[in-house]
Amino acid sequence: QVQLAESGGGLVQAGGSRRLSCAASGRTFRYYAMGWFRQAPGKEREFVASVSLSGSSTYYADSVKGRFTISRDNVKNQVYLQMNSLKPEDTAVYYCAAGPGPSDSSLGYDYWGQGTQVTVSS
Repeated sequence: QVQLAESGGGLVQAGGSRRLSCAASGRTFRYYAMGWFRQAPGKEREFVASVSLSGSSTYYADSVKGRFTISRDNVKNQVYLQMNSLKPEDTAVYYCAAGPGPSDSSLGYDYWGQGTQVTVSS
């Protein structure tokens, strides 16, 4: 099992950047693929990005390709989401998740963080 805790959310102007971090507990982090999801009020949770166990493979939702970058540091037990060129529609609670392999479905992940709010002003 792994416990996840996101940080780095906040208010940012459209066009700005923000980096989210997800800290994972213990020494199990390297056994999990990691994903970032987000959920806006009244909407379904949606896939943002995922990364393989080693960090060698990354995947992105079309809506964030070219703007967001997911990465991981298996030594520090951290996964990151670098968000650039932010848009108001990026406003959501962002969740870090861990699962057996990278997936664009929330069903592919077993563990979730508490979420961190990202608000992008127009």
